[in-house]
Amino acid sequence: MQVPLLRLKCGCNSYEWGRVGKDSSAARFASATNFTVQEDKPYAELWMGTHPSNPSYDLETGRSLLDMVQDNQALLSQSVSKRYNQKLPFLFKVLSISKALSIQAHPNKKLAEKLHSKDPQHYPDDNHKPEMTIAITPFEGLCGFRPLAEIVHFLQTVPTLRQLVGEQAAKDFESQVEQGGDVEKNKQALRAAFTSLMESKPEDIEKFAPQLIQQAKDEGSKFAGGGVAASSGKELSELMIRLNGQFPNDIGLFVTFFLNFVKLEVGEAMFLKADDIHAYLSGEVMECMAASDNVVRAGFTPKFKDVPTLSSMLTYSYAPIEEQKLQTTDYPYAKLNATAFKSDSSCTLYDPPIEEFAVIRSVLGSDGSKVTFEPIEGPSIVICTGGKGKISVGPKSEELKEGFVYFVGATAELVLESDGNEPLVTYKAFCELEETVTNGDSRGHL
Repeated sequence: MQVPLLRLKCGCNSYEWGRVGKDSSAARFASATNFTVQEDKPYAELWMGTHPSNPSYDLETGRSLLDMVQDNQALLSQSVSKRYNQKLPFLFKVLSISKALSIQAHPNKKLAEKLHSKDPQHYPDDNHKPEMTIAITPFEGLCGFRPLAEIVHFLQTVPTLRQLVGEQAAKDFESQVEQGGDVEKNKQALRAAFTSLMESKPEDIEKFAPQLIQQAKDEGSKFAGGGVAASSGKELSELMIRLNGQFPNDIGLFVTFFLNFVKLEVGEAMFLKADDIHAYLSGEVMECMAASDNVVRAGFTPKFKDVPTLSSMLTYSYAPIEEQKLQTTDYPYAKLNATAFKSDSSCTLYDPPIEEFAVIRSVLGSDGSKVTFEPIEGPSIVICTGGKGKISVGPKSEELKEGFVYFVGATAELVLESDGNEPLVTYKAFCELEETVTNGDSRGHL
């Protein structure tokens, strides 16, 4: 049997929100194979997986990864292959973001099936799409609804926001927040206020958006009453002006006051359940998700918008920024050698509460540092984002450097080793079903 270590050629998508030329990590990583980067073209996403919209290929044979795992179930493991219809259960991506992506949410499984059946052109999958984002550069985004008191603050300090929401809807929302207590009533009130905003007439948005931007320019650090604890008036003022420069007079400007403005440092992450609202604004990230390409959009986009579906599908959960971030742990099923311990090497597990995927970020900090991953009953994809070294499975050892992507089959012991003065940084996405682990403790769900 072939050693289950395959170097992959992965597709790179060009969208207008991507970074230009080799400023885009997605494009730079893709160029590690025979992908030619055009210096004046924006590159947004590198896709790693079996999704038919942009499948990966074995670099040596030219065969698609999907064909290879369908021909040999052992590459995924029998349990994963059976559960996910002989396909990789996750889609792994690099995103390089120069300007705001759409305000969006991803449908749950039931809604995805309904939308796909009704409108397959705009909803190409019948699968849900929970996703996780890990910052590989400093990152900005909008994630989930703010604490309700912050939204009240903005309704009282941003006149154009209140006018679009409507005076009665604003008063009803403020009254419920003041009463507090009942979470379901709070969610109902949030839904009513947000839906009222989203149903604004285009001519009203065109009228009020320039007034909002003028307020941001005039007030500066005092914008929106000086902001809130999570975001200063200066930060919000600059954000409004920047977003309006990208998408003039867009409903998204006003939606921003309802959502948490999240900043992630390198290595920090957030997890977005199905039906969670979000938008990415800037930075570069690793993204892992269930294998789906379903997006319901409602702002900051020239693409198809579906405001009624978005407004009706959201969970309307609200929480502070810190609760939106994903907590990490050390990954215990990897052995770092002694040299690695002396050089601040690490293996960090990002483990969202779903079975399709988890991710490990490995940093090997000095020449000769090594990490050995125990075999798992499931597939992995490994990408190197910095440094150089080698990757080994059994007797097969291959070069590893920036942009190299490998598929690792099930039950394989994986070894990574650094070679050079710079830290070797890798991300490993994988799936292992809990019932396949004899001690009941899946490597991805601790």
